[in-house]
Amino acid sequence: MKLNEAQITKTLSQFQAQVLAEDHPVAAQFHELFGQHTFFLDARGLHVLELLEVPGMEAEEGEVISLADWASADFMKLTTHQPEPTGLVVRLKEVQH
Repeated sequence: MKLNEAQITKTLSQFQAQVLAEDHPVAAQFHELFGQHTFFLDARGLHVLELLEVPGMEAEEGEVISLADWASADFMKLTTHQPEPTGLVVRLKEVQH
């Protein structure tokens, strides 16, 4: 999923990563492979956020999904794999009391 600026900020406050810029040369290739998402890079590899949806409600959380792992120590080559849930859930909305 494509995240808006507020969602990106919330995600990065809970997940130590960098957002891949839309104009990065490899972004178009990732969009072709994985669809329209906001891509995150960290020390483990390439990730996206997948919303945890509850029918009839706006999604409040998303899970970080791993799409590729670094294949080189210099962080220059990624090896893709089947999407794998990481278990890391990001809260996108504040809890209302």
